[in-house]
Amino acid sequence: MGTKLRQFLQDSENKAFDLDHRQKIRFNIGKYNAAVQNGMHAYQHHELARERASFLKTQTINNLDKYLVEFENNFTKRGGKVIWAQNAQEALKEIGAIMKRKRAKSVVKSKSMSTEEIHLNDFLEKNGIETVETDLGEYIVQLAEQRPYHIVTPAMHMSKKDIAELFHKKLNIPLTDDAQQLVLTARQLLRDKYTTAEVGITGANFMIADIGGIAVTENEGNARLSTTFPKTHIAIVGIEKLIPSMLDLDLFWPLLSTSGTGQNVTIYNTILTGPRQPAEKDGPEEMYVILLDNGRTNLLAQPEQREALNCIRCGACLNVCPVYKNIGGHTYETTYSGPIGSVITPHLAGFEENKHLSYASSLCGACTSVCPVKIPLHNLLLLNRKQSVESGLVDKNEKLAFRFFTYGMKNRRLINFAPAAVKNFVLRKVQHDSWSIRREPLQAAPLSFNEMWRKQRG
Repeated sequence: MGTKLRQFLQDSENKAFDLDHRQKIRFNIGKYNAAVQNGMHAYQHHELARERASFLKTQTINNLDKYLVEFENNFTKRGGKVIWAQNAQEALKEIGAIMKRKRAKSVVKSKSMSTEEIHLNDFLEKNGIETVETDLGEYIVQLAEQRPYHIVTPAMHMSKKDIAELFHKKLNIPLTDDAQQLVLTARQLLRDKYTTAEVGITGANFMIADIGGIAVTENEGNARLSTTFPKTHIAIVGIEKLIPSMLDLDLFWPLLSTSGTGQNVTIYNTILTGPRQPAEKDGPEEMYVILLDNGRTNLLAQPEQREALNCIRCGACLNVCPVYKNIGGHTYETTYSGPIGSVITPHLAGFEENKHLSYASSLCGACTSVCPVKIPLHNLLLLNRKQSVESGLVDKNEKLAFRFFTYGMKNRRLINFAPAAVKNFVLRKVQHDSWSIRREPLQAAPLSFNEMWRKQRG
């Protein structure tokens, strides 16, 4: 058993029976469910919107090379600079070079899972650069010295009381249960950071090929401030985030916001097409877009599984997943948690250490039913399992057990010959560190099916 799998099982056990954690998640996801249900009323044909979005994203991913080049050509025409990064190391090297040229001492960051993926904050801090998360949820998680719990709501696992105690400890403010006061405290502390930072860093919800721009969606305005005040803006974006045309935002922006937060559209939606132009009054002097591969082409090379790259990071699959709701986001020990994380992480970070994530699912299909781009997530989890087996990444004892099971199930005489006591001995051995930890062990019937059938007929 690998180290990551062992840790995953231990953390899952702890979180699944942590009643305080369960109460917080049930409360926060309950609010999400109510908001999304209300937001769906804005759609007359939500299923049609999902079908259209699925078609567009699939077409884009299947022609990714064409659209990436189109994006680069259009973005560079307006003075933007594109950097291609094959992996996290290349991305960090290029970012470090930019920081050195700009003599940067501080950075303001908006919420970005791609920066979490390459561990950007750790890299910058090791190089003596102050990095401040400006999204409130990310700022809270940063203060707590944790990773984001959820791809949309990073501090979902924390209650108002938890946040108040954190602010009291880290920021030396009086304890308060006033949420507005907590928000104002964070706002006041962050204001000065925007005006003094040399570099602003964001991700992007979408890259738009036909205009060479990035689209950023937010509810707090912190991303706009992070891209307006600093003289240099760096956007780190996964290569799969492309859409063909700006007109497609009419479809994708509402789908993302409704599935993610229940809003008809988020409060701030910004399109950035490069650095400040001569006639413009604000914006950065330089703008870079780092096109991050980091394993995505491994997934692109799998025709049956590449549909996972359609994901628009709304978080809907996490919020309906019974496994995620029981074990929480940190248990996965990955950048992307929940069903979508279990699908893509083995491809991005390697099957050998991450194949267990694809088995951490009930295959109920709830994730597939809510995905706004109709990714068949439960089927992709099965394909990941198949790939791990075909790659030989199977424990020898597990392989041997299934070989005996297959032989026994195909041999009725052997099943009938073995007495119930022998069957129960085998079952106890198999279940002792899994099923039987929390449940009564499964037991074989005293008589085999054939024996019961003959007895009933006789």
